[in-house]
Amino acid sequence: MIKEIKKINKIHLGEAKCSLDLGDGSERGEYVNQDYIITKLGRPHRNVGLMYTYYPYDEQWPERISVACADMEITFQWDYPYDDYFPYTGGTGVAGDQDVFNQMRDIRRHGQDVTLTLTIDCKCDDEKLINIAKELKTFGRMKLRINHECAGDWFTHNQRYSFKEIGDFFVRFHKIIKEYAPNVTTIFDTGFLTPAGVLEHEEDFMDAYKIADEWSADCYLSLHYGWPFDVCEKDSNTYSVKESVSSFVDLIEATYKRYDEITGGKLRPLVITEFNNDGDVTGGEEQGESVKRLAEEIKKRDNGSLRAFTMYQFRDRGRLGLEIEDPNNAENGIEQPILNDYKEILEDDYFKPELKIGEELGVSDNIDAGLRWGSAEDSDGICISMELEKHPVFFELYFDDEDIDINLMMEINGKWFYKAPGVKCIDLMTAFYGKSLEDNTSVKLNIFAPPASGENANVDTEDCLYNSYSVLKKLPDIRIRYASLAVIG
Repeated sequence: MIKEIKKINKIHLGEAKCSLDLGDGSERGEYVNQDYIITKLGRPHRNVGLMYTYYPYDEQWPERISVACADMEITFQWDYPYDDYFPYTGGTGVAGDQDVFNQMRDIRRHGQDVTLTLTIDCKCDDEKLINIAKELKTFGRMKLRINHECAGDWFTHNQRYSFKEIGDFFVRFHKIIKEYAPNVTTIFDTGFLTPAGVLEHEEDFMDAYKIADEWSADCYLSLHYGWPFDVCEKDSNTYSVKESVSSFVDLIEATYKRYDEITGGKLRPLVITEFNNDGDVTGGEEQGESVKRLAEEIKKRDNGSLRAFTMYQFRDRGRLGLEIEDPNNAENGIEQPILNDYKEILEDDYFKPELKIGEELGVSDNIDAGLRWGSAEDSDGICISMELEKHPVFFELYFDDEDIDINLMMEINGKWFYKAPGVKCIDLMTAFYGKSLEDNTSVKLNIFAPPASGENANVDTEDCLYNSYSVLKKLPDIRIRYASLAVIG
C-alpha cells in the first residue's frame, strides 16, 4: 500500500443539474470512436446520440440512400426516397456485429449511455418492431428517439404519413418497447409552443405526448439548413437565427409549462436532442460564445425545465461540429474554436454528474470491491483518497493479472480516463499538466466499472436489465514520483 493513500470509500455517480449529451455521426459526418472523443474533451457525456434509419420495404434498402441514389438530382438533404442516415441493418431480434451495435457497445464501455435516433417506416409490422426491441434490450438504460422532429415536413415519415399516423405509430412502438425492452426510454420529439398557446399539432400528437417517457424539441441558435447545397450568404434564404439566448430559454420554459397542462401535471423530462450554433452563420470565433451564453442562462434560471441538451455534433462536414471533418482525409478532425468553449461548459459543476462520497472501506490492497454500473448518472464505485507531497512528475496505475481484464472509467483532478480489458498500465499525468498542485494536496481517484462488452449480461433478470456488476479484486499498483530521473543541462 503506497503511503499517499489515506482512505478508501464507496462513491456514487449521480445526476447533473442539467446533463450534457453529444451527437456522434449523422448525415453530416461519420462516427468517431469514444477513445478519441474522451481524450479530446476530458470527460464522458451522459448520453451519446446515434442517427439511423429503417425503411425495410423500400427497393434501395439496406443501402445508404445517398449511395444508392448517387445519380439522383437533389436540391435539399431530405429529397432522397428515405432519410440519408446510416441504415439500421438490425431487425433480426439479436444484436449482431453491425455498425449500430458496435457503436452502442463502444459508447457504453466508455461509461456513457446511448440515445438512438431511428427514423422508421410507420408501415413496419409488429414483428419488426418486436425484433428491434429485443436487439436493444441488452444495452441498459438507453434512449430511443422515434421519428424525430415529427412536427416538421422534411423527413420521410412526414412526407409519407400524416401527423396523426406518426403519433399513433409512436404509441404503438412505445408499447412494444415497454413489453420487450422496458429498460429503454422512449423520446417523443416534436416542436415548441406556438404563438397560439398550443404545441405544434397538439391534437394529432396528444396520445404520444401522454405516453412518452421523455419529451424533446430540437433547436439551433442559428442553422444553415440549406447545407450542403448552397453557400450561406447574407442574402440567402436557407438559414435561420434565433432572436436571443434569453428568448430561446423563455420558449423552453413556456413549452414545458404547456406539457404540464396537457398531461395534468404528469411531467416527464424535457431534453433538447439536437442543439448548436451554426458556424456557417456566425463564423467560427463567435459560434461557441453564444453557446456559453446559453449555458449561463440555464444556470441563472436554475428551474429544472431543461433536463439535458445535446451538442450536435462532435465532428461535422459542415460547421455544426466541435471539429470539422478534414476534406482530404475523413479520419481526421480539424478542431474549431467552439471545442474549447464547449470544454468550459463540460468543466462547469452545474453540468457535471454528481460524485457523492459514501461508506468508508478498509484500506487494503486486497479490496475485493463490488462495482455496480447502472448508467452515466446512477452507478457505484470506489474513491481512493490520497495526499500528494507535491506536484507529481509520474502518476501511473498498474493492474495485475487478477484485474487486467476489468473495464474501468476513472476520474482524477477533473479528468476522466478509460481502461480497456487487457490494458495493464494507465498514465494519469495528463490530469496534472497545466494544473500545478501545491505541496500536501489531497486528490481523489474515482473508479467505476461499465460493462466490458458494452452490453448487460443476464438480462432475463429484471435487475440486470438496468445494472451491470464487476469486481475489482485488488487496488492497482500506484506509481507516484515527485522528481524526474534526470535533468538535461
